[in-house]
Amino acid sequence: MAAVVGMTARHWAAMGESTFVGGIWLLFGVHRVLGRTAFRVLLWPVVLSYWLARPTLRAHSLGYLRRMRPDAGWREGLAHVRLFAETLLDKLLAMAGRYPMERVHERGAEALHQLAREGRGGVLVTAHMGCLELCQALAEQRPDFKVNVLVHTRHAESFNRILRRLRPETRVNLIEVTDLDMALTLKLAAKVQAGEFLAIAGDRVPVRGSKTVRVPFLGDEADFPVGPYLIAGLLNCPLFLMLSLHEGDGYALEFEQLAETVHLPRRAREAAMTGYAQRFADALAQRLHRSPYDWFNFYAFWDRAQLDPHAAHPV
Repeated sequence: MAAVVGMTARHWAAMGESTFVGGIWLLFGVHRVLGRTAFRVLLWPVVLSYWLARPTLRAHSLGYLRRMRPDAGWREGLAHVRLFAETLLDKLLAMAGRYPMERVHERGAEALHQLAREGRGGVLVTAHMGCLELCQALAEQRPDFKVNVLVHTRHAESFNRILRRLRPETRVNLIEVTDLDMALTLKLAAKVQAGEFLAIAGDRVPVRGSKTVRVPFLGDEADFPVGPYLIAGLLNCPLFLMLSLHEGDGYALEFEQLAETVHLPRRAREAAMTGYAQRFADALAQRLHRSPYDWFNFYAFWDRAQLDPHAAHPV
């Protein structure tokens, strides 16, 4: 753990997405030509070389894993990165509509589907865990369920093009978010009023500003963004947890209603947002104890210095 504490923290947004464009198509093509078994065999040397060449990634991975298991070492670190690499393939398969949906189990989505049937929307707070792109497959199966994914990256339009190239009829749309201004708020409100859902990560600090609260998580305090709760409060809509984790030879998509309505009293707004963030952090920790390799935040999550957006990201 000391190795992580002593390192200069990096803001996650300063990196280019590891899965972007060229890497996306290469990964997808290998599986398409050679199949899953050959892909897994070829994946190991790639993962090993990547893990050896990225000391910062190794440190952050082990720093997290040792919160789950104090004796975690290089074997666990390699397993963490290998699962991340294999999950990238599943993300592509899900986006292309080629992931075998019989391997996906859905839990706790009854209230969400009832809202969708009634033509009402809400906010889905997510995490960088498992294969959330499987929510696209869920949207494809339910014509009344449409998801808009809010992302903190300038690559949103490029990813939208990739989504449509892989699956032209996709019902998932990516919206770039850096600042929550009036124009964006009105746009999001219109989508919720039209019965659509907004998915936003609850485990990445904002690109700009200091809109975070600090809550206990896996043994120490960490910064969590308040964006999901501000948006749900402004739009006066329900707040749901939406997480994905590996289960058997597939995935579980788990939903949990965190609030029927998000209340942010003017005089106690900070305390209210902290309460919602703590609910999310507790729910996330509960799932991570079940599937610890499924969390893919390879940066100094517990270090406040990570809020420097000009530093280079380790991954």
